Amino acid sequence: MATQLQADRHSVLVVEDEFIIALDLSETVRDLGHKVEGPYANGDHALIAIGENLPDVAILDVMAADGEVFPLADVLTEAGVPIIFHSGHVTQRDIAERYPGAMAAQKPCPPSELIDMIEKAVERAQ
Repeated sequence: MATQLQADRHSVLVVEDEFIIALDLSETVRDLGHKVEGPYANGDHALIAIGENLPDVAILDVMAADGEVFPLADVLTEAGVPIIFHSGHVTQRDIAERYPGAMAAQKPCPPSELIDMIEKAVERAQ
């Protein structure tokens, strides 16, 4: 049974430079039964990490500690990884043009809305 539960878990990359928000996102992902990759404060560190293993889903703050995460998002999009942008800097409209399949959650985002987005992204990843 434990093996089946582990097999059903998805990996979710979290890139967020605000510690409390990163912790909250990570706990939300774990509470949903998924594995957290990170959290990373820098997009460049996350990019190095995914070179070894691509995540199933990514939650990205647009402005990480080292700047915009768009280079990372481009790599993830090219690899077919569903992305949720969790940021105070973009709206769904902003994201739709560059990343048509991505979702955008405005900070602060109600937990239920973020949970819905994570579940939708996981479904796309299957």
